[in-house]
Amino acid sequence: MTDWLAVCREAVVDVRGVLVDLPTRREREPVVGDGVGGDETTAVDAAAERVILERLRAVDGATIVSEEVGELPGEGPWRVVVDPIDGSLNAKRGIPFFSLSIAVAEGETMDDVVFGYVYDFGTGEEWTAERGAGTRLNGHELDDLRPKEEIEILSFEATLTSSVAEKAAAMVGLAYRLRIMGSLALSLCHLAAGRVDAVCSLKAARAVDIAAAQLLVRERGLAIDLPEAPPFGAAPLDVEGRSRVVAGATPQVCAELFAALSA
Repeated sequence: MTDWLAVCREAVVDVRGVLVDLPTRREREPVVGDGVGGDETTAVDAAAERVILERLRAVDGATIVSEEVGELPGEGPWRVVVDPIDGSLNAKRGIPFFSLSIAVAEGETMDDVVFGYVYDFGTGEEWTAERGAGTRLNGHELDDLRPKEEIEILSFEATLTSSVAEKAAAMVGLAYRLRIMGSLALSLCHLAAGRVDAVCSLKAARAVDIAAAQLLVRERGLAIDLPEAPPFGAAPLDVEGRSRVVAGATPQVCAELFAALSA
């Protein structure tokens, strides 16, 4: 049986090599194409994906879903959903808040994800979750601190200036403070650890961004929803964005967030 944790750790080493080879904004940010997911592909995105795909293709029969190339079919039982660099803008500008996100599923939907892995290249923190077996940070089970139901810190993601200007006012009275971090996967991990109290994206989220981290959120008994394309568990593991994502301590928090986003 595949040791997915070992595979993910080897993938971290691979991406670290890319970051060493492309050390500054000058090397990282040139646009080299367009990804299947719709975003521009920068040099650092392309290089990171190349080494990750080489690593994952060594896993017999796995179907791979990745942000830039889309789906690479395999004949085996596993579906591996990967974002080689979640937080590409931070990565290319040298801001130390970006991650590698890998989810392993035994089917084609969010409910089928059995293992989630997110690695923070800024802090070196390793976030993992196994379905039915809980969540870990750097190998240790997360403690019992949970997000607050009254939102003290809300993380916005997918944040064009125009989107923030349009939606921030609706959060007055619902959330005390905003944080705009730049990696949806990491923001969801921070929610799982109770570092922030809620997370929402201001544009449609894709499975490559959330498939790994959502398992941490759900294993913690927290709420996460794609309210424009429910139910969450049936969301396909592909590169299409169908709904904004909201997450928090309870389903009620998610409902209040989406109501505010939709106002």
